[in-house]
Amino acid sequence: MLFLEGMIVGFLIAAPVGPVGILCIRLALNDGRAAAFVAGLGAAVADTFYGAVAGFGLSLVSGFLMEYREPLSLVGGAVLLVLGIRTWRQPPPELRAESGLHPGLWRDFTATLLLTLTNPATILAFMAVFASLGSVRAGESPARAFTLVAGVFAGSTLWWFTLSALAGAVRHRFSPVWLMRLNLCAGGLLFLSGVAALLSLFYLG
Repeated sequence: MLFLEGMIVGFLIAAPVGPVGILCIRLALNDGRAAAFVAGLGAAVADTFYGAVAGFGLSLVSGFLMEYREPLSLVGGAVLLVLGIRTWRQPPPELRAESGLHPGLWRDFTATLLLTLTNPATILAFMAVFASLGSVRAGESPARAFTLVAGVFAGSTLWWFTLSALAGAVRHRFSPVWLMRLNLCAGGLLFLSGVAALLSLFYLG
């Protein structure tokens, strides 16, 4: 039951399609579902880290993250700007066969991991949800927290598998012209997300 609760929490927190979702959809359309899934795993690992911080009540870590949320948001915004510009300037993509593991995939994995880790709102979301569920209470066995966090990883991974599978299933319906247009849209959205993240620094306090 606790594992299922964690799965639901992980799935629902990962599900909103933000910058990481846009990046994964673009990868699925250009390179196939495997590339998108590997990138999504970066976000799933970051979700699991934040879930562990909230689930195990690691106040020292959460306090550090909240104290340095402005530098974290600055890093995340800068990464989004770079990704947006890089995506915008990419040459017209060709519809390629689904590729296996290669260095570019690990770069995308690292990018999504960093984007999610530099979003302090993620830990606030986990703390709020866990507090409302009352799933892990002070003094209880760490095994309960571990079960919940394992469920978070499973739920987040399930979302990224679903998104990459759905986007990968329709990739052959897009011509190179449409892929180029989608790349431009994705680059623009990533860049605007970076601008929004940097502007949010003026409201953090």
